[in-house]
Amino acid sequence: MKNIKGPAIFLAQFASGEAPFNDFRSICKWAASLGYKGIQVPTFVPEFIDLEKAATSKTYCDELKGIAAEEGIQITELSTHLQGQLVAVHPAYNELFDGFAPEEVHGKPKERTEWAVQQLKYAAAASRNMGIDVHGTFSGALIWQTVYPWPQRPKGLVDSAFSELASRWKPILDEFDDKGVDVCYELHPGEDLHDGITFERFVEAVDGHSRANILYDPSHFVLQQLDYLDFIDIYHERIRMFHVKDAEFNPTGRSGVYGGYQDWVERPGRFRSLGDGQVDFKSIFTKLARYNYDGWAVLEWECAIKDSEQGAKEGAPFIADHIIKVTEKAFDDFAGVEADESFNRKIMGLE
Repeated sequence: MKNIKGPAIFLAQFASGEAPFNDFRSICKWAASLGYKGIQVPTFVPEFIDLEKAATSKTYCDELKGIAAEEGIQITELSTHLQGQLVAVHPAYNELFDGFAPEEVHGKPKERTEWAVQQLKYAAAASRNMGIDVHGTFSGALIWQTVYPWPQRPKGLVDSAFSELASRWKPILDEFDDKGVDVCYELHPGEDLHDGITFERFVEAVDGHSRANILYDPSHFVLQQLDYLDFIDIYHERIRMFHVKDAEFNPTGRSGVYGGYQDWVERPGRFRSLGDGQVDFKSIFTKLARYNYDGWAVLEWECAIKDSEQGAKEGAPFIADHIIKVTEKAFDDFAGVEADESFNRKIMGLE
């Protein structure tokens, strides 16, 4: 068994125009002051990283790593969640997702997709230059609008959609493979890859590509009412990243999984700060340790009730308390005897 690393924190939800959240050095210092050992860096926040420069300059990457180290922290992974979303967008969402891309490609879906694909390729090179072998992202979606099939889906639609999704991602996965980096998809409602079945469909469509892996986030499975512990048993070989995020699901006679178009505070399923929801993190950390997960445990703070800074402050000790220092010996070793085939055969009654 191996030890999970952490605690770390995903910076995306904290970036703002105010100090200390508007500058890479200052946010590193802030995270370290709370007890975090690592930061997951969103590449779509230019105040934190110039992605193209990171892809083309190892010196620049060394400088970023040096700044982090000076503040007592390290860069754990890079993220392209927003860019990954734009690899595949149904036209119904064009205007909503244009905001994830530069203004010059707004209203130009083809150019926007090309921009997103290039961003992912930059991220592969940047991760290699950082000395990081995993990367977090979203898959995008072509048929999310048909997730509840009414009217019924035409025959072959799902196969066609995953074939198209695979054709877009296969060259990206190959680029990551060339750089020695795994692509870890956060399985998330709104993405065509949102649960185990859809992930399996995708892996099959990309011919079992070894770089297609999972960013495990149990909160999204609580809201889908999916067994997030059984998920680890099934997919542990592909789990290469871990977002520690809490959630709760409290259905009523008026609303359930779909939420009735309510805001997050009123929804039966909602994200919570660590320890305030229903996720069984003790069992999660136990299973991940059992399956030799040795990546980072990264806080992703999202809560409609608690303030983000309070959530971040509470998150570091919460994660630290859940990380298991795995044992190097069996608890009953004191009563053991040396291996002896002759003795073993006597025990079996064979001699």
